[in-house]
Amino acid sequence: MDISFFLRQCRGQAPRFHPDDAAIGFEDAAALSYADIEQRSLRYAGALRELGVVAGDRVGILLYNRVEYWLAYFAITRLGAIAVRLNFRLAPEELVYALTDSGASVLLSEIDLLKKLEGCRDQVGIRSFVAFAGLEPGSRAEPLPDWAIDAAALEQGAALEPGLPLPAPDDPAMLMYTSGTTGRPKGALWAHGTTTWWAAMQVIEWGLSPASVTMITGPMYHIGGLENYALPTLAAGGRVVILRSGNFGIRRTLEIASRQKVTDILLFPTMIYQMLEDERIDEIDLSTIRRVFSGGDPLLPSAIRQMQERFGWMDIVQVYGLTEGTPIVACGGPGQSLSQPAAVGRAFPFSEISIRNDDGQPVAVGDVGEIWTRSPANALGYWNKPEATAETFVDGWCRTGDLGAVQDGALHIAGRKKDMVRSGGENIYPSEIEDLLLRHPAISEAAVIGIPDPLYLEAVCAVVVPRNGATISESEVIAYCGDHLASYKKPKRVVFLEKLPRTPSHKIIKSELRQKYRA
Repeated sequence: MDISFFLRQCRGQAPRFHPDDAAIGFEDAAALSYADIEQRSLRYAGALRELGVVAGDRVGILLYNRVEYWLAYFAITRLGAIAVRLNFRLAPEELVYALTDSGASVLLSEIDLLKKLEGCRDQVGIRSFVAFAGLEPGSRAEPLPDWAIDAAALEQGAALEPGLPLPAPDDPAMLMYTSGTTGRPKGALWAHGTTTWWAAMQVIEWGLSPASVTMITGPMYHIGGLENYALPTLAAGGRVVILRSGNFGIRRTLEIASRQKVTDILLFPTMIYQMLEDERIDEIDLSTIRRVFSGGDPLLPSAIRQMQERFGWMDIVQVYGLTEGTPIVACGGPGQSLSQPAAVGRAFPFSEISIRNDDGQPVAVGDVGEIWTRSPANALGYWNKPEATAETFVDGWCRTGDLGAVQDGALHIAGRKKDMVRSGGENIYPSEIEDLLLRHPAISEAAVIGIPDPLYLEAVCAVVVPRNGATISESEVIAYCGDHLASYKKPKRVVFLEKLPRTPSHKIIKSELRQKYRA
């Protein structure tokens, strides 16, 4: 079964719902129907075919949240090509790496985001740039570069011919870059079967139906903005509401959710905290919302209690997972956030969790070890990185790098085996920033740690040792990182030391740094 099943299932011999049913809408705009999505995505596919895209090619998507994102995704995967989902917040240097590493030949991008690549087009090997106009009605459109194709042309040609063979379940469909512990991001590769299985697993767990209206508040370049919650809603015949990218406001979001009669909504912990801080949120009719999904970071128990007191009809569902090894491998059942607030939940349908020691052997129940996961929704591996694939994927299992324990049948997270910083829902890996800092001529040593942040859970702190005779300020370090990395990866604080604490084997003792600078 391939990804186009999600659209063609409503026009089969025994359809579960009608092609004219509402499928995807952008905020308060009228939703496109299942038939609209299919017909328009097939025109996109036909146009991409005219640009030379064939099965196995990589096509980059550098778009904000918009319905056209879905059209592009369905078109690329229908051709048997691979959708390379790119974070629009990345710096030019990071985008160049992802595009060259993936070998993308075509890029679908916002006009304003193409500016990031204007000075480095020759480095990426893209043969066709397709530019999408801004989303704001009446706003002044960015001028189209003379080297780009207007995205309006994607719907002006003939639709893809019906005789093109469907992709096989094992064919790769999507490539998503996740930050790596070795300083460079790794591309997690998903197959068509990975995607369809993952949607089916969620339909079973959440009990989704044609009556479901799911609102996505996160970016669609993340699993959480497309494969999680949204795609299974389409599989069940429901409706998806997309929230625009940027300038998030909890009141505005919930007002849209109220008008659209949303039943299921994704709210990250920082969003829930904003919701609780707004005393007037109760004035908004949220009676249709029966379930709030939250993940990335654990919710504070006090926040769970407040949600129950103010919005007791909503079930708070915390989830845990990762792109490579099942996006949600554990989740809380009804009411579990109250009965077991410290737990992330039990294993997802068709998923397995195993707690292992450093030798890869299972530990006793209740003991802490590395979390290993296995399910039909595990990624195929990492793009062009056989060593990293062999290290992470072992005998069908995915090694998460996180530490945890199973107690009373529920998974508890004990910490991070990898030195990841989690800030504002984004994974930030210190080694990537440290590698950049060590390239600065005024810095001889560097260590990056996470420090507590009242809004984003953690913030990046850089601890640096200047070279002998060199001077560099905190603002210069932050600006240097901002020139080469996405803004959310920049340090918020910089600490200068004469030397870093190290073990006898010369490893930096980051636990000592975190203890010293956590305040």
